[in-house]
Amino acid sequence: MPALKRLIESRRFDLVITVLIIVNAITLGLETSQAAMAEWGSVLLFLDRVILAVFVVELLARFAVYRLAFFRDPWRIFDLVVVGIALFPATGNLSVLRALRILRVLRLVSMVPSLRRVVGGLVAALPGMGSIMLLLTLVFYVFSVMATKLFGAAFPEWFGTIASSAYSLFQIMTLESWSMGIVRPVMEVFPLAWLFFIPFIVCTTFTVLNLFIGIIVSAMQEEHDAEATAERAALQGEQEMILAEIRALREELRAMASERR
Repeated sequence: MPALKRLIESRRFDLVITVLIIVNAITLGLETSQAAMAEWGSVLLFLDRVILAVFVVELLARFAVYRLAFFRDPWRIFDLVVVGIALFPATGNLSVLRALRILRVLRLVSMVPSLRRVVGGLVAALPGMGSIMLLLTLVFYVFSVMATKLFGAAFPEWFGTIASSAYSLFQIMTLESWSMGIVRPVMEVFPLAWLFFIPFIVCTTFTVLNLFIGIIVSAMQEEHDAEATAERAALQGEQEMILAEIRALREELRAMASERR
């Protein structure tokens, strides 16, 4: 097992798996092309099965090395789920699972450390993002009710109900055709409508959404700092171990020198 552990933890092994993931992504993309399938269909399907078999063997090897500790690493569980989906029979009602085979490409996230840090930062930002989502929901509800009461009678397609008002306000928040598509037509009937829409854009697009960016950046920075601290601690531990060995060697040399005297 020590030899197998050294193998699956080596950088060359990770590089091989990463290359296979990229190749598998390309083959799965080519399978969507009728021309490619007509000429190379059998080869692409064979490659897909071979790469899937390699992934399965890899997971079995990791499970053999780590045993129950395999499930303590969320990235290993993620790999197990992604590969496990491909093992379900993709026939009949489960034919939709064939499209989910492309999820194997997401294994790149678990293989590339920089991508893991990004995802770790996003996960760490989820609690803060939840609070902002709640705030954004409240803002949308308030403005949707106001828009329905103010503009619903004249523009029932856009503001006839709270749901349609919320969707129209979402379009305005994304700044997609907000001026010529919605606001200016409304202002032709209600000239002071800009007093409603401009504060809404300032509250959502320029304030609340930037809070999302701030929280994500802060979480990623904390993730990076935590990893850097762990690396420094590991390096310091190695240095202390080396210093302790050097001290022990000095003591042995002194003891040998005193014995010779």
